[in-house]
Amino acid sequence: MAYVQTGAILIAEAMDIQQDSLKPRPAIRAAAFSVHIFTAFGAAIALLAMLEAVREHWAGMFQWLGVALIIDAIDGPIARLLKVKDVQPNWSGDVLDLVVDFVTYVFVPAYAIVASGLLLPVAAPLLGIAIIVTSALYFADLRMKADDNHFRGFPALWNAAAFYLFLLHWPPLWSTLLVATLVVLTFVPFHVLHPVRVVRLRWLTMSLIAVWAVLGLYTLDMDFRVGTGVTVALCAIALWISFSDAMIRLARSFA
Repeated sequence: MAYVQTGAILIAEAMDIQQDSLKPRPAIRAAAFSVHIFTAFGAAIALLAMLEAVREHWAGMFQWLGVALIIDAIDGPIARLLKVKDVQPNWSGDVLDLVVDFVTYVFVPAYAIVASGLLLPVAAPLLGIAIIVTSALYFADLRMKADDNHFRGFPALWNAAAFYLFLLHWPPLWSTLLVATLVVLTFVPFHVLHPVRVVRLRWLTMSLIAVWAVLGLYTLDMDFRVGTGVTVALCAIALWISFSDAMIRLARSFA
């Protein structure tokens, strides 16, 4: 009996040693966790953007939101490269990403839209509440992306919507109607292009995004005082992102 117990103990110890050998090294785990810290810094950037918004330094706010956008664009590829989900299984990068996205894509821009005076005063707080509530529901919708990685409905890109409101600076009634329309379109099942993950014509999309980035930085540097050509180009790219899928499907139906 003693021999059996001793053998069982040796087997258990060997299994523990094998499991320990399979665990990632501390340096690898630290590198993986640093990606989560990097993602979380997006929320800190949102605070800096909010401070600029409170001071009504709108161009500065968008510049910080641009930094947050860069973080959001590169943290995913880094996480996949370092296999963060496997190395740090107790921390959800998906949940963290949604939290950061909500404050940078929705909350700070919603404040700017409401506080900037671009909307009708009576409608601004109501639309601000609508932006927050509908965007929270959209983020929780498991159907928010189609199988081909297009977004379903207006994908709560209120940072982009706010940028165009400041760029176009329409009369308050028009801006109010635009925001109300986008709130409704959040739940309309049309497809909006994901600039990175949609494979179809990705070369064209990425080229347009590069042009948009250059023109967007120029617009912020000029505090939105740009010529008609820049405005038209920025609007054309936005229309491609929003409606290219519908246009391509329509063209194929006539082919």
